[in-house]
Amino acid sequence: MGSVKLAEPKVEVVVPGGAELGESPVWDERHACLWWVDIKRGVVHRDDAADTPPARQPAHAPLQLGEEVGAVALRERGGLVLAVRSGVLLVDDLTAPPRRLADLAAPGVRFNDAKCDPAGRLWAGTLADDGRAGGGRLYRVQPDGRAQVALGGVTVSNGLDWSPDGRTLYYVDSATQRIDAIAFDPQSGTLGHRRPLIEIPAEEGIPDGLTVDAEGFIWLALFGGGAVLRIAPDGARERTVRVPVSHPTSCAFGGPDLTDLYVTSAAKDLSAEQRRRQPAAGAVLRLRPGVRGRPASCFAG
Repeated sequence: MGSVKLAEPKVEVVVPGGAELGESPVWDERHACLWWVDIKRGVVHRDDAADTPPARQPAHAPLQLGEEVGAVALRERGGLVLAVRSGVLLVDDLTAPPRRLADLAAPGVRFNDAKCDPAGRLWAGTLADDGRAGGGRLYRVQPDGRAQVALGGVTVSNGLDWSPDGRTLYYVDSATQRIDAIAFDPQSGTLGHRRPLIEIPAEEGIPDGLTVDAEGFIWLALFGGGAVLRIAPDGARERTVRVPVSHPTSCAFGGPDLTDLYVTSAAKDLSAEQRRRQPAAGAVLRLRPGVRGRPASCFAG
């Protein structure tokens, strides 16, 4: 019996194009909304109603931080945790100034992607502004604000998420053109053996943000490749979904039943002509691939 070819899911624009470097989507089940950031503009966005027409104006004003913001994550007690250029901030209320949890500023270095593990620790990575090899780190930030370097010598710390059993961290250093699988101790948060899982040919794009679905498969955005891949836990490619932007950056499951896959994107590095031909560049996209995601883990601090 031959394999069944899955229908290509419809891709919708749910937040119009315009982000310079959209990133870090996370679904907030408590408020039925999607949070995401525009890194270069230092803005955190909240979009409440993904089922309304894309021309709708957001109900909430963006949170302007005055510095680059690499990622947003949820907190168990409500509010947000942010990885910004100068370190880690806590947001209790969008009307109140953020509070500093950890000062991790380093000259010529900014935070990029970040995510919380199931135990409530924040994992946040950096990269050097000049792109120098080994100029970044991956930090493990404890709920009390103590931060340790979990991985050094990173060039472009990017997508990360955990297997459903919590014993494998899937991690992207974009400069390596691959996803690595790293043994993970859920209790202590320590890393073990690291091995390459899948390598992406450079002509297909740069591996960027990722998420793991309820079946343990990895969804990976290909920056410059105009696609999102679904990858099996053994590294085999299961599916390629084309999107109407050349620079998808990350993805996250959301919606009331976690069957919507949201994809952020960027207009960064596109010429005026390329932007004209890609009106969705910098948009948030949505597709329904026929699988379910998992609730986002929250920061325990």
